[in-house]
Amino acid sequence: MPEDGADTGPGADAAVAVAPAPEGSPVPDGSPGRDHAHGIVGVVLAGGLSTRLGQDKTRLHLHGDAAPGMLARTAALLHAVTGEVWISCRGNRPCPVSETGVDGPYYRLNDEVEGMGPFGGVITALRVAQGPVLVLSCDLPFMEQAVLERLLAHRAARGPGTVMTTFRQVETGFIESLVAVYEFEALPLFWQALEDGERKLSRVVPPDLREHIPYTVREALPFFNINYPADLEMARRIIGAL
Repeated sequence: MPEDGADTGPGADAAVAVAPAPEGSPVPDGSPGRDHAHGIVGVVLAGGLSTRLGQDKTRLHLHGDAAPGMLARTAALLHAVTGEVWISCRGNRPCPVSETGVDGPYYRLNDEVEGMGPFGGVITALRVAQGPVLVLSCDLPFMEQAVLERLLAHRAARGPGTVMTTFRQVETGFIESLVAVYEFEALPLFWQALEDGERKLSRVVPPDLREHIPYTVREALPFFNINYPADLEMARRIIGAL
């Protein structure tokens, strides 16, 4: 399951305001009204430091040296279902957009404020896109296109007022906040969370404004994510057994 906590680096608890997008940011091809699938921009969340893993997870090649790395694989999955992909990165670290290894173009989108973890990537993406975004963490080695297609199908059938469509584990109630569609109308909730000091994505949107797609523990493999060396070893064992 994707990590949903806020970044604990310097400034994570500071009250900050998100600045306007700088000139030259990737807005020209990401503006509302573009003819990409569903009118949704796919956003790869790739701004983590991989501190607990001890190596850059975006460059891992778990499915073989000749297969795409984690960042490339995630970008390709989003490209298949949205048609337009942005890579959400920290402004102060390398982000190998040009090394995705698959057709693009993919635009680099820097977090406008550092130190907020995935929250910073999503709020920046919503503000720049001015429309819905499908966010996907870059550390899900078993994510499949069919899962994202299911997500988009439920999003298309969402009820009035729904601003977030995501998966929820039946046994635990865990919300997959990093495998979700956020509507542009969710942005005021992010502003409020920012003002309140809340950085945990699963707490930004109230349950009555979310569309939940249930899944069981037996169906949880696509949501397996890599944070620690033990996770990486487990992923390799699973791949070896498939």
